[in-house]
Amino acid sequence: MSTAAVTPASPGKVLADLLPASRVRDIALVLGGAALTGLAAQIAVPVPGSPVPVTGQTFAALLVGTTLGARRGVSSLAVYAVAGLAGVPWFANGGSGVSVSFGYILGMILATAAVGALARRGADRSVARMAGTMLLGEAIIYLVGVPYLAYAADMSASAAIAAGLTPFLIGDAAKAALAMGLLPTAWKLVKE
Repeated sequence: MSTAAVTPASPGKVLADLLPASRVRDIALVLGGAALTGLAAQIAVPVPGSPVPVTGQTFAALLVGTTLGARRGVSSLAVYAVAGLAGVPWFANGGSGVSVSFGYILGMILATAAVGALARRGADRSVARMAGTMLLGEAIIYLVGVPYLAYAADMSASAAIAAGLTPFLIGDAAKAALAMGLLPTAWKLVKE
């Protein structure tokens, strides 16, 4: 029996792993990921008939997950969520605390774990695999965010879908396309 059959394969790298390893690096990456998400959330466009704006927040969260990996990505989004709950005004439109859209933030934490784990397995290296990764991440965000919106805003499921999913699909497709181009290109540039 070969040793390769019994030795578990080492996990792959994400882009952040190309930086020299240290605890300081990891802390800086986690805080930077939280700050990037908070800044991207300020890019907010109101959607008529919806209490949820279009933001750069979901793009940032999925980018954080794929570039930092699941562990650091989840830590970043957890810092973002906890700080926002504590009053840091970096949720959409400078908000903080719990709102009807807080479920999307919870979904982003889960999505970051999923896309980070997939990126560690090489899903961020090609456009096709990145497309599937981004679609999965977006689906997770909506699977948590839309039911939360329905509950928090006292909406029916169909009203929550109409207000919290349908208006965002085109924008999310554009964000996914941007990520599909950025990450595989970054890997080609570093030739890793």
